[in-house]
Amino acid sequence: MGAAGLKARIRARALEEGFSAAGICRPDAIPEAAGRLAAFVAAGRHGQMGWMAERIGWRGDPAALWPGARAVIMLAEVYTPEYDPLAVLARPDRGAVSAYAQGRDYHDLVKKRLKRLGRWLIDAAGAAAEIKVFVDTAPVMEKPLAAAAGLGWQGKHTNLVSRDLGSWFFLGAIFTTLDLAPDEAGDDHCGSCRACLDICPTRAFPAPYQLDARRCISYLTIEHKGSVAEDLRALMGNRIYGCDDCLAVCPWNKFAVAAREAGYGARVGAPPLAELAGLDDEGFRARFSGSPVKGIGRDRFVRNVLYAIGNSGDAGLRDVAARLTGDADPAVADAARWAVARLSR
Repeated sequence: MGAAGLKARIRARALEEGFSAAGICRPDAIPEAAGRLAAFVAAGRHGQMGWMAERIGWRGDPAALWPGARAVIMLAEVYTPEYDPLAVLARPDRGAVSAYAQGRDYHDLVKKRLKRLGRWLIDAAGAAAEIKVFVDTAPVMEKPLAAAAGLGWQGKHTNLVSRDLGSWFFLGAIFTTLDLAPDEAGDDHCGSCRACLDICPTRAFPAPYQLDARRCISYLTIEHKGSVAEDLRALMGNRIYGCDDCLAVCPWNKFAVAAREAGYGARVGAPPLAELAGLDDEGFRARFSGSPVKGIGRDRFVRNVLYAIGNSGDAGLRDVAARLTGDADPAVADAARWAVARLSR
């Protein structure tokens, strides 16, 4: 079988496995990404995400991650929500959880699919083929690689956008020793649109195509350890895990397609803040078993819930927060005191 024939079969098999799109690029296809990453880290915009700085060499140069790789197969898997992710923001007594974390953990679902596709590829290509699969768990810059593979482009919010899929999709990568011809890189179609920049509650975009993670609500609710700066707490609203604002307003979502994986369906929903604030460690683990939310732990999660309670304007939640002012976790106790003070005004 020729290389062109194998490439066509890879794309067809990827769709059969449940992926929404597939593209191919070279490991050295993103030389400019290393410079952008270095500038991002040098400016301190990565915040507490020290792993970005620690593995900056591999992250900025995919060819260095596995020198034997000749091609990278990038896969997109849609998780388009069946509801308006912004609607919950008008319900301040409820917690807003990002659409991607509503269902089962995408790491598990995407990786299983990647492994199945990888095993098929080895069988189809012969014993000479070697692969490595990655889904957001290794120093791989998925978004620039996906753009280089023609799956879309990095929009002004720095996330990947597709003319065919919109904004709601996960990315996975298969590095392989097979010499596969690359696809054409995606073109930028943001034009003069500023919707994603203008909606950001914390002004996390210093300029188009630039992100300061230290002001991003997704970073603050998921990655940031300890207390959040007071000037940002009031801007977080009732977002307790992640933030969908910049994705949800993208005009290209009019082309978004429905998710094929039932596991991405909403099961977390928009739970009452009073209920979430009462979770102990065991209750938290049980409630969010199999969900990405579980990864941040009870303390950070309840800290976020208390910021949302403080922003709710609901004096009836003051006693809920007051019960946590003596919590063993300093950030939780501080958040509880802040919420009580806000609701006592």
